[in-house]
Amino acid sequence: MCGFCGEYKFGSGDASLRRIEAMLPALQRRGPDAGGVFHQGRLALGHRRLKIIDLTEHSQQPMVDSELGLVIVFNGAIYNYRELRSELEEEGYRFFSSGDTEVILKAYHHWGRAALDRLNGMFAFAIWHRDRGDLFLARDRLGIKPLYLTRGDGCLRFASNLQALLAAGGVDTSIDPVALHHYMHFHAVVPAPHTILNGVRKLPQATWMHIDEAGTETTGTYWTPSFMPHESEAGYDEDAWKEQTLIELRKSVSRRLIADVPVGVLLSGGVDSSLVVGLLAEAGQQHLNTFSIGFESVDEERGDEFQYSDLIAKHYGTHHHKLFIDAAKVIPTMPACVRAMSEPMVSHDVIGFYLLSEEVSRHIKVVQSGQGADEIFGGYHWYPPMLKSTAPAEDYATVFCDRDHAEFTQAVDPGLVSEDFSRDFIRRYFAASGAGSPVDQALCIDANVMLVDDPVKRVDNTTMAWGLEARVPFLDHEVVAFGARVPATLKIRDEGKYILKAAARKVIPHEVIDRP
Repeated sequence: MCGFCGEYKFGSGDASLRRIEAMLPALQRRGPDAGGVFHQGRLALGHRRLKIIDLTEHSQQPMVDSELGLVIVFNGAIYNYRELRSELEEEGYRFFSSGDTEVILKAYHHWGRAALDRLNGMFAFAIWHRDRGDLFLARDRLGIKPLYLTRGDGCLRFASNLQALLAAGGVDTSIDPVALHHYMHFHAVVPAPHTILNGVRKLPQATWMHIDEAGTETTGTYWTPSFMPHESEAGYDEDAWKEQTLIELRKSVSRRLIADVPVGVLLSGGVDSSLVVGLLAEAGQQHLNTFSIGFESVDEERGDEFQYSDLIAKHYGTHHHKLFIDAAKVIPTMPACVRAMSEPMVSHDVIGFYLLSEEVSRHIKVVQSGQGADEIFGGYHWYPPMLKSTAPAEDYATVFCDRDHAEFTQAVDPGLVSEDFSRDFIRRYFAASGAGSPVDQALCIDANVMLVDDPVKRVDNTTMAWGLEARVPFLDHEVVAFGARVPATLKIRDEGKYILKAAARKVIPHEVIDRP
């Protein structure tokens, strides 16, 4: 995992290497191990590297393949890169590195945009075609890896965080009223392509963008999950769905072990992260490093879940690290935590993730975590009431939104007030989701919109602030697609995540599942 930036000049004139050099310091913490730049005519690229796969200099970026006439900058991890490499070698391609970056480059050369369908992983990348002079950008299916864009001065600039674009200058920093409306309604979520700034956009998840020499953009979506069961699943009973849930998760957890450095787990003590530990142990992982965080208790409210994380750590014999945060440390940490955010965020656990990531980074470079299980398998309290909804978009907005439009108009500058953008967004999304039941419509917007710009972005920002790569097995696109196909009633039964908890009983101690 890394950070990158670039400038692509339209028409005549050269890209500015000076602006690349201005952006790179803002990406330093994402890639503390190495850095590089590329500059040729109308294109300039910069990269900061965190060495996870192929620790040698052969995978240094920006990566140039002179024979194919392609240059790439890439952030993320491709879990099936070895299989793709074998396919490409059979097609006659020769490799000079042993990592996943070069595989993307050659896959794009061989399959074009269709290469995206073959990638399993989290990624954002930019590829420049030397002879055609065009640029190709892409982002992974769940938006795990970020990609920010700004246009101005006859060019496109792009980067792994918004701070880098601001460092280059020339960005319109006025407030986007649509983004502000979403921010104030969706728990600080601003769905792509908007950001809180008028001058910055983000490439949506599962989206590619092609830009020619004149600056003409073409974009497309290459993946959407289907909520219709496969033909082979048509006769599934409850037991079959449980077993298939475990099969899909076993594959996902195992894929995320691909690395040339040790991999650990962020262990909260809940079902999701405990199941990740259990599946890793089941796969034969030994001496696994696990990490938990706790805060001081306040009145009757306990500030940690160590009793459950300790149980899992003892059960599986992990090397368990517990970080206890004194309340006096929280407020002083806040400024650094805010600076680590690519966009303004409001969440009770941002500081916890930030401090935990700092501690974890002292031990390892890669962790798996349990984010996404609630959105994929129906764990939130607003899903069960949706089952019999006759007005799903309105009912979802009522329970999910922080405020209604009338409250919003009283809270912000009148110059930023316009339409009820957020409820309109929900209505449009529900209508276009392709999901049959109201529950699945709610799960669809949560998994593909709210998840991307809340927990996923939060985890990426806080871990990468310490040069730590976080991998999320519940957001493997095959797991997400499978979760969409599970009948809604099996997801939301018994207060939610029924099918996941039922499957987990075959792997982890029941005390973690049957918590009071």
